[in-house]
Amino acid sequence: MSPHENRPLDGRYWEEHWQSLGEDAIGEVANPYVVAETSGLGRGAALDAGCGAGAEAVWLAEQGWDVTGADISPTALAKARRRAEAAGLGSAVRWVEADLMAWEPGERWDLVMTSYAHPPGSQIDFYRRISRWVAPGGTLLVVGHLHGSGVMSGDEAPEGTTVSLEHVAGLFDGGDWMIETARQNVRTATARDGSAVEMRDVVVRARRLR
Repeated sequence: MSPHENRPLDGRYWEEHWQSLGEDAIGEVANPYVVAETSGLGRGAALDAGCGAGAEAVWLAEQGWDVTGADISPTALAKARRRAEAAGLGSAVRWVEADLMAWEPGERWDLVMTSYAHPPGSQIDFYRRISRWVAPGGTLLVVGHLHGSGVMSGDEAPEGTTVSLEHVAGLFDGGDWMIETARQNVRTATARDGSAVEMRDVVVRARRLR
């Protein structure tokens, strides 16, 4: 499945994506921005919105967070459950199959984070939506692809999945939020075939004031 295909990034797309990866996705490590940006936070309840194969959700559970991992793909969630079980955390993470652009969780979390999650429609609308699930005093962490960035395959990111730092940070500039991190960064990651790929990223961490 090529990221250039003109297809909606819906449940069918992501189910095919995760089926195509096989079991190697379970071996992926947690996103380094998630590790760096959450390590200094007080522990509480956390939501990984678009958790994929569970690398970040399981890492948060290992750090003492009470974690919910939500994703639209049942195959991704099955991989995430196996990851948690392999880490001895089979009961430490609640896994939820959900379309995050329609889901109404009915609760809030001390940390809501998302790392390279791409729903159908606007990335900015997605970030705005999940920000509503942050409890007062809690933290929202967004890690996304910067405009013009590549993805792990070395191809360009699918149309509509990249963002600018200004647009993301602009959602949380004043009002009920205080921005604590707003940066773009270039890093080198290792693709599944062992090759090096340049990743251009946006990282925004904001705290809800009320």
